[in-house]
Amino acid sequence: MDIIIRKDAQEVGKAAAALVAPFANKGGTLGLATGSSPLSTYKELIRLYEAGEVSFKECQAFLLDEYVGLTRDDENSYFKTIRNEFTDHIDILDDQVFSPDGANPDPHAAAEEYEAMLAAQSVAVQILGIGGNGHIAFNEPTSSLSGLTKVQALHPKTVEDNARFFSSIEEVPTHALTQGLGTLSRAQNIVLVASGEGKAEAIRGTVEGPVSASCPGSILQMHNNVTIVIDEAAASKLENAEYYRLMEQLKLR
Repeated sequence: MDIIIRKDAQEVGKAAAALVAPFANKGGTLGLATGSSPLSTYKELIRLYEAGEVSFKECQAFLLDEYVGLTRDDENSYFKTIRNEFTDHIDILDDQVFSPDGANPDPHAAAEEYEAMLAAQSVAVQILGIGGNGHIAFNEPTSSLSGLTKVQALHPKTVEDNARFFSSIEEVPTHALTQGLGTLSRAQNIVLVASGEGKAEAIRGTVEGPVSASCPGSILQMHNNVTIVIDEAAASKLENAEYYRLMEQLKLR
């Protein structure tokens, strides 16, 4: 696990985009996360695309999750969100962006269908954010560390955090379709981004805590190719932050 610490969210986005861009230029399959954490990364990737430094035209992309009960065209769906924030601004083909079918009246069947699609893929690089309680994708605490794509009831804190995107907390869906921890761990490379003091405890548990279902992000300690890109505030509770800075400086390029 490599730890990269940067000054602020904008610098986090630049560092993370620099890691993702080479996979895009090779036509690699991308794993995309929604939420506030990856926004600076997507903005930087869009800038690189507009500058002619990266192309996504040979890529496929798979979203981590989707709310149960929302159609893809719903303004609050993650499929619509990722289009608005990222894929509509680059040259990836629209029909090469895939997500779980939140509108399927049988969400468990939708989970199985999406897992089958992912099992046939080799995700070159998975972008992740992390929740304040350590969840990655919508794998809440106590999720199976080897679990596959599933229907997940959302923790009240997650519902509260996501209420800012809706008119009221009552409108926030209570369930989501999500790649399981075992599913997303199959990606060849993982880049997790986080910024802000509100993520500091989750980052500490992910990087320095025991591998535990109580902090789903800690499963990343078991992966061969993970880079954690965080700002100073998100790194504020790491005991070994200076060591991580030194290791970045000493890493052979």
